[in-house]
Order: sequence, then structure tokens, then C-alpha cells
Amino acid sequence: MKKILKVEQIQKYYGNQHNLTKAIDNISFDVEEGEFIGIMGASGSGKTTLLNCISTIDTVSSGHIYLENEDITEIKEQEIARFRRENLGFIFQDFNLLDTLTIEENIALILTINKISENEIDAKILEIARKLGIEEILQKYPYQVSGGQKQRCAACRAIVNHPKIILADEPTGSLDSKAARQLLEMMEDMNQALHATILMVTHDPFSASYCKKILFLKDGKIFNKIEKGNQQRKDFYNEILDVLALLGGDARDVR
Repeated sequence: MKKILKVEQIQKYYGNQHNLTKAIDNISFDVEEGEFIGIMGASGSGKTTLLNCISTIDTVSSGHIYLENEDITEIKEQEIARFRRENLGFIFQDFNLLDTLTIEENIALILTINKISENEIDAKILEIARKLGIEEILQKYPYQVSGGQKQRCAACRAIVNHPKIILADEPTGSLDSKAARQLLEMMEDMNQALHATILMVTHDPFSASYCKKILFLKDGKIFNKIEKGNQQRKDFYNEILDVLALLGGDARDVR
């Protein structure tokens, strides 16, 4: 398998010499093309900081992160916006949709910024909207559709430009159980049918059970990692609960 992401001995400190906090403590791992990886851990474990460093929202204190052959820790500030547009897809908890644009226009935004032709934009949006089941609402505005449909729109926007990796931060956090399940099934389809590479931060074992591999963080370090392999999702879910119990996290399935 082709290696997409390489995280190499990264550390992240906050504060100053009188009050220093180590959020990430010498973390290393690889992500191969087509993997669906979950990152779990209690509050303060470093999972969101890790995702922010990979997404270039934050910078590492030391170490390196490579996306394919590009060291993203060395990208100049004026180049970061271009790098994100061309290489990364994002699925946020709060959707980040613009209410003044239709669903179609929200999805098209990244393609327009990247100067894709209008005909190509229309074709790309229709193709992905059909696959993710929102072609009927493309002309509606975000305030006219359900939370689950908004999240599907956000997922379409994340993948329409065929990014090298999709980063999802607690994507089910603001959804009810039905919409959350639909989104997770859709992300699973994106991973399997479209071969999307996904890195998802979640505190929820139910959400994590859709991943192929889980990294568990504790105090800024990788505490454990497990792979689904040929297990049924229910069995993988129970394995996740066992690790969370060792980790000292909240292993309750709120659904």
C-alpha cells in the first residue's frame, strides 16, 4: 500500500518556560492510502492537537509530518491556504456551511477557488451528490435541510476535490443517533467505494467502531493501537471498550 502520511517524533508544547504544557509527547505513526483511522483518548490526551498539527491549523514544536513526500512542518505561512485547498478535506462537528449559499454552491466553493471549469464543477458535484444521497437538495439552502443532510453536504465538500486525506474532528458530535449512524455509514462508504483516506478524532466508541484502525492517546503519547481486521463491527466495538477501560476513559455508549 502507498504511504500517504508519516508522523515522525512530533512534540507540541504550549505556554512558556515558567508554565509549560506538553500536549504531544514524541508521537510517530504512518497512514496508508485508503485507511480509515480513529484517534481516541480522554480530554487533554492530545488528540485534537494532533489533528490540528496534521491539518496545519497548529504547528509542531519539534519533529516532522510528511504528506506523501512533502514536509508540511516546513510549509511557509503564505503557502498554507493553498496546501490545504489542494491536499486536505475537512469534516467539522458544526458543518461550517455558508447559509447564503445553496448546498450545491457550498460544495462547489473549493472547486471554484481552485479554478476548476464550470462544466467540470457541475459534473463533479452531481457525481458525488448522487453517491452520498443529496442530489435532491442541491438547490436548497443549509437552513432548509436537516442536520444529517448538512453533514452529508459537508462530507461532499470534503471529498469533491479528491484530497489526499480527509480529517474529521468529532463529526457526529452535534447529530442525533440516527443522523450519526447515517454519517458514519456514509464515511465507511467513502472509504470503501471511493478509497478515501480518513483520519477521525472521536471520543465515542460507537463512532470509532466504523474505523479500520484505532490509535489511543494518553498524556500526549500513543497508549495503544488496535486493528479491526476481519472482525465484525460489534466485536471491534467491544475491543474498543476494553481498551478504553484500561485507558480510564468513558466507555459508555450513549446511544
